[in-house]
Amino acid sequence: MIRVLQIVPNMQAGGLENFIMNIYRKIDRESIQFDFLVHYKERKHFDDEIEKLGGKIYRMTLRDDNNIFKYMADLNSFYKEHPEYKIIHCHMSSIGFINFFIAKKNGVKVRIAHSHNSNTEKNIKGFIKSVLIKPLKYISTHNFACSSEAGKFLFGKRQFEVIPNAIDMELYRFNSETRKQERERLNIENKLVVGHIGRFELQKNHKYIIDVFKEVIKVDESAVLLLAGDGSLIEKIKLYVKKINIESNVKFLGVVKDANKLYQAMDCFILPSFFEGLPVVGIEAQVSGLRCLFSSAITKEVKISQLTKFLGIKKKNIEEWKENILNFEKYDRENIYDAVKDSKYNIKTMVSFIQNFYTTNSDK
Repeated sequence: MIRVLQIVPNMQAGGLENFIMNIYRKIDRESIQFDFLVHYKERKHFDDEIEKLGGKIYRMTLRDDNNIFKYMADLNSFYKEHPEYKIIHCHMSSIGFINFFIAKKNGVKVRIAHSHNSNTEKNIKGFIKSVLIKPLKYISTHNFACSSEAGKFLFGKRQFEVIPNAIDMELYRFNSETRKQERERLNIENKLVVGHIGRFELQKNHKYIIDVFKEVIKVDESAVLLLAGDGSLIEKIKLYVKKINIESNVKFLGVVKDANKLYQAMDCFILPSFFEGLPVVGIEAQVSGLRCLFSSAITKEVKISQLTKFLGIKKKNIEEWKENILNFEKYDRENIYDAVKDSKYNIKTMVSFIQNFYTTNSDK
C-alpha cells in the first residue's frame, strides 16, 4: 500500500481541506492511504472521519508555540521514524520549504507543493508569508495549483499542473424536497435567501457582504442572509450586524456538516473575496443551480454556469451587487445540473488523475 502524507495547517472545514477529503473519500484506499501532518494540537472538523477511513494524524505544535527550532527538530525525528513516506503532498506554502528541506535530507524523493491561493493578505502577516513562500518552488519536485493564477502566484515561471478543485457533483444536485425541508428547518419559507459559506477571515470580505445585504433589506425587509463558517473575525462581524440593527435578518450557522443541503435553501450565493485560488464553494454553489455573484478578483476559471457574474468590490459596486441579488429572471434549478455535470470539476475525473500520479511516482 502507498501511504501519502498530506501536510496541512489542520483539518478544519475549509476549502483546501474539503478538496483533500473529496479525493480521499473516492480514492482506492486498498492501494493508497492518506495520512496527515497537522500543525495544531486540538482536534478539528474532519479528524474523526479521517480516522474512520484508516488515516493517521500526526500533530506538530508550531502554530501553538511558534518555536521554529523545535519544529525543525521534530520534523527531523518524524521523517527518521517514518521512512514509509515516499510521497509528501504539502498544502502549506509559507512553511513548506522547511518541511521539504528536512524531508529531502531524510530521503523523501517526491515532494509535491500545492498552491491554493492567488495572493496574500495586504498586511504584515501577508507580507511575511509572501517572503516565506519564495524558496518552496526550488525544493519541490512537483508543483500543483488549483488554478492558473494560483500557480503563477506561487511558482512563477516554473512548470506546474492545474488540479481543479473537484467535487462529488451528484451530492450537490438540486433537490426540491431538500430545499423545502431546509427552509422549514431554518424558518425561512417564502423569503429571499442570500447565502455565503466561508471562514471569517479578512480574505473573505464579510463586512462587504453585510454592507451589500443591508441595501437588499431596504428593498425586501423579509430577506435573510445565511452565513456559514467560523474564524477569527466572526465576533467582530456579529457586532457589526448588531450595530447596524439587522440581527433579525442574519443567521450565523457556524460550521455546517451538510453544506450540500444548505445550498438548496438559498436563492443566491455571494463571494466577494479579496482573493482566492479557486473557491470550492463557488463550484458547489453553481452545481446546486444557484445564481452566483463572485468578486472580480476571483479567477474566471471558476465559472461553469451561465448564472454566474463577477462584480467589483469597491464601495461604488454595492448597488450593483444589490441589483443583481434582487432583480433576476426565473429559471429552473433542476436543469442546471445537466449543463455543468461534465465540467473538469467532476470528482471522478480528478480522482483518476491523482491516483495514477501517486501510483506512478511511488517507486521513485
